[in-house]
Amino acid sequence: MIRKAVRKDIPNLKKITEACARHMIAQGIFQWNEQYPSVAVFQKDIEQENMYVFELDEKLAGCVMLSFHKDDFYDSVQWHTEDQKQLYVHRLAVHPDFQGNGIAQKMMDFGEDFAQQNGCISVRLDTFSKNPRNNIFYQKRNYQLAGKIFFAQKSPHPFYCYEKVF
Repeated sequence: MIRKAVRKDIPNLKKITEACARHMIAQGIFQWNEQYPSVAVFQKDIEQENMYVFELDEKLAGCVMLSFHKDDFYDSVQWHTEDQKQLYVHRLAVHPDFQGNGIAQKMMDFGEDFAQQNGCISVRLDTFSKNPRNNIFYQKRNYQLAGKIFFAQKSPHPFYCYEKVF
């Protein structure tokens, strides 16, 4: 079941993303760490009603942030569509104990359906260039590479920006 996150979910959201960070670091992927995503980030996501969680057997198995707001760091990207009404996906995570069960696919299906129901012309997102699993995941879902951005505080490697046009 996918539902909007509430404040009491924050400790479990942090546990999910910390477990994901450890899992990625063990594979040599330095995308997330103990500092990001932070409790403050989750608080803001929930206050703005943009965070969704995937519950499985009354446990939080994953999360995703869906927003119509375009962050300034995307201004340099040559997107495939003009800025109109797009949905931006951030912080998609599935706890490693639940990975491989199609949860990320279901959450992206939810996000894409949400975008279409709200009149969006596309979905945009970014993922770490050194995370081959994520890049393949989005490419298989027909997301097209639109450019790259850098977060110097996170990594010297770029984050690839993808867009799926409806």
